Amino acid sequence: MNPKPTSIDTSQPAEEGRKPRSDGEQSRERLLLAAMRLFASQGFSKTSTREISQAAGANVAAISYYFGDKAGLYQACFGSMCSPSPENIAMFDQPHFTLRQSLEGFYRQMMAPLMAGEDAQLLLRLFYREMLEPTGLWEQEIQNNIMPEHLAMVGVLSRHLGLEQPTDAAHRLAYAIVGMALQIMIGRDVVNAITPHMLESTDTIAHWVDHLVGYAEALVNAEKLKLQKGKA
Repeated sequence: MNPKPTSIDTSQPAEEGRKPRSDGEQSRERLLLAAMRLFASQGFSKTSTREISQAAGANVAAISYYFGDKAGLYQACFGSMCSPSPENIAMFDQPHFTLRQSLEGFYRQMMAPLMAGEDAQLLLRLFYREMLEPTGLWEQEIQNNIMPEHLAMVGVLSRHLGLEQPTDAAHRLAYAIVGMALQIMIGRDVVNAITPHMLESTDTIAHWVDHLVGYAEALVNAEKLKLQKGKA
């Protein structure tokens, strides 16, 4: 899972040289943003299409026109904020990458949502809701995105550990590497309460990537040393 930063604020003028978005595109984006906020705060079942359309300043029929139904709109909310799995994997799984380069690419794509400010919080709340009140999208996310990215990282780690085939040790290591970033993302409120300066800007968030790479590199080297001792 790699949510991508998104900005669907239609109040800002189009950049110079860019073609202004049509009324239809703006209406669709307003519906998406309103739906994200309501789904994140109330859940799928307790949010009505009428509420969404009123919050977006659009006609209820617009939801059917652009998304088919409420379920289609809900799925579009996730799709609009998540990068495709192949793009995420390409950032860290390249045969010529060193271990450090792979870890840098992995953490950059994983921590990218935190760079999105309020949108990051909105996305995380939406995922929390889906995990607590599953509609089936969470299972799809695991199968279509989380699992492929995990297996790709296990493959990267296996290569650097000198393993011919992935082992439980490589899987455990991958879970631990992911877990360090998840603690910051999911526990953002905790970090802000204890050390708010550590997440106050994009620069401080970028520092996390540098440190996480170092921590992860140490974990991989420790596991590699353990494997080498086991063969001795």
